[in-house]
Amino acid sequence: MIPITRPSMGEAEAEAARRAIMSGWISQGPEVAAFEREFAEAVGALHACAVSNCTTALHLALLACGVGPGDEVITVSHSYIATANAIRYCGATPIFVDIEPDGFNIDATQIESALTTRTRAILCVHQIGMPCDLATIVEIAHRRNIPVIEDAACAIGGEILWRGSWERIGKPHGDVACFSFHPRKVISTGDGGMITTANAQWDATFRLLRQHGMSVPDTVRHGANRVIFESYGQLGYNYRMTDIQAAVGREQLKRLPQIVAARRALAERYRSLLASIPGLELPREPGWARSNWQSFCVRLPDGCDQRAVMQTMLDEGVSTRRGIMCSHREPAYSDQPLRSSLARSEFAQDRSIILPLYPEMTAAEQDLVQAALAQACLLQEPATSAESSFQQRCDEVAERQ
Repeated sequence: MIPITRPSMGEAEAEAARRAIMSGWISQGPEVAAFEREFAEAVGALHACAVSNCTTALHLALLACGVGPGDEVITVSHSYIATANAIRYCGATPIFVDIEPDGFNIDATQIESALTTRTRAILCVHQIGMPCDLATIVEIAHRRNIPVIEDAACAIGGEILWRGSWERIGKPHGDVACFSFHPRKVISTGDGGMITTANAQWDATFRLLRQHGMSVPDTVRHGANRVIFESYGQLGYNYRMTDIQAAVGREQLKRLPQIVAARRALAERYRSLLASIPGLELPREPGWARSNWQSFCVRLPDGCDQRAVMQTMLDEGVSTRRGIMCSHREPAYSDQPLRSSLARSEFAQDRSIILPLYPEMTAAEQDLVQAALAQACLLQEPATSAESSFQQRCDEVAERQ
């Protein structure tokens, strides 16, 4: 079976975990502090704060921006549900806008019309590792004095052409960027997250809230030569990363350039291999972006049934995943307002699949993926109704609203 992904880990990570375990300090401590420093340097950020996962990172970022009950946050439905969930954790309402017509990221041209007096932040997503149109988003946000939070869960190692220079996602180019170290991401700590910002006050807020709002960190209290009683001046959370995770993360960070280079090479080979499949739409990399290719997502030819294609490929030993989910279609979001058409988002979810991609993937494995996908598409009958067409989906969404 060719898996959808495979973490790139080895003896260095195993030894790093052992080092942390044998040190006697396995909770948040010196390894976390070192990982934060090294991560900030790697992406060009002034501050980096490690947390338990990217969902908690998004939650803290929104809280630092002042998002609360009654507020609105502009974002996409076309993302893993954690993006929208983090907004609702604050008591705020996610206002969904559609994705771009030829990609999977937020359509920046639709943001301005979605803004209201209740808009407190813009939460954009670098979907499946492809940088979104930050230049346009940041310009709109700065003109309206609205903070920009980047959901960079998938984007570590990606780059953007910013004012004439290539810079890594996470500097950040908005106000805050949030990363994930889940096993399906480019580098992993088993699970975990990181928040980067240039705002020292917000960084202090992240550090306070991730540890229950405790006034004195463990590292200070345990190293003190006098008794210290901590206090809890505000509601906080248990959003800490362990030193075991951080030790692994430090080794993963060393591998990042090689991992991204391997993924980019595999993506380029996919483009050549898959170009022969009629009607298959391949992902596009804008001239101002360099993707880390966390995922390689293709849109199926007209008439292809997504589930049938995926099952045929699975029967041939190739794992796939469906296109990125749409939060507004989930029961948990049935009561959330929709103010604009999300037809492109729905169409992308229903007509796209994610193909296997990982640094150690061989040419032979890629050839098998191509052959399985070509065969699966060939077995599909052309569509006999307009039900699967893009325009039909646009009409259905407009009718619901």
